[in-house]
Amino acid sequence: MKREDAALLISRIDGIRLFAHAYSWHLNFRFGDVTPANFLRFAHDQGMKGVKIHVEDGEDRSLLHAPDSRAPFARLAKDLRLEVHIETSATDEATLAAAIQVARETGASSVRCYPRYAGRVSQIIDQTIGDLRKLAVLDPKGELDFLLEQHEDLKSDELVRIVQAVQNPRLTLLFDFANMVNAFETPEAALAIMAPFVTDVHIKDAKILPDRGGFAHRACRSGEGDIDFASLLTTLLLLGETPQVRAFGCEEENGMYAPAYRFPAEPVDPVIPPRDASSTELAPGEDLQTRLVKEKAEAVAQIAYVRTVLSDIRAKARGSL
Repeated sequence: MKREDAALLISRIDGIRLFAHAYSWHLNFRFGDVTPANFLRFAHDQGMKGVKIHVEDGEDRSLLHAPDSRAPFARLAKDLRLEVHIETSATDEATLAAAIQVARETGASSVRCYPRYAGRVSQIIDQTIGDLRKLAVLDPKGELDFLLEQHEDLKSDELVRIVQAVQNPRLTLLFDFANMVNAFETPEAALAIMAPFVTDVHIKDAKILPDRGGFAHRACRSGEGDIDFASLLTTLLLLGETPQVRAFGCEEENGMYAPAYRFPAEPVDPVIPPRDASSTELAPGEDLQTRLVKEKAEAVAQIAYVRTVLSDIRAKARGSL
């Protein structure tokens, strides 16, 4: 490691902005009684800088479906000194408008989205460009940042093409540690293409599984999968003359499965089948209450694991000085 990179790494690790990601409580939000406010307190207890939370986390208790909860949520986030990032799972105008309203009423600084269209890739790209060009109208004062996430179907160069075509300075890319494998890319290759546009990250581990000639992924406990945390975090931390990545979201997703969508022998303009938003299911016969307790413990364990990896990177950097 170059001495200048080592010194920069140490500085940026010391200032890293770790966020708690609400998917780490996915089952508790779906089947338990936790609220977005509970998750804010969890993030504060874990010493995080903020939260990344989906508008529908918490079902009827969510920020989308319980509008009266937004102002108290915003006050609590401010009191706890936590930055809020809102997430949604589509790019159509109605979905984006609803997420932007939630973001404004919760004091959030950004909105994450991703296209969830079926059809030919060329059509999905064109439709997504059209959707995201409307951000200039939906957020006319440029008060929010917008994140387009790689989400299993589009390749990295296609995402870059979308951002470049939209030409909104507030629109950047969110890099997920595993979602690119479903589009027949490796994390390292995807990051090399996306790097100039990446400002946010979802940290998770996964087992990469052969699937019909392509690759699926099954998320697992961090440290037990095929993702090289140290390599990816090192590359991401070094991006930019000033720290380019604004938030590293700890998103433990143990058990979430996503199939392959892209294949080495696919046609020039392949078809993406219809798909739902990401979800994790209970195993057959699994006790719900036991799993809910386990899920919360795994969220804590992931944060500890990420901090251990960062400590190891810092130690190696110091050894290079």
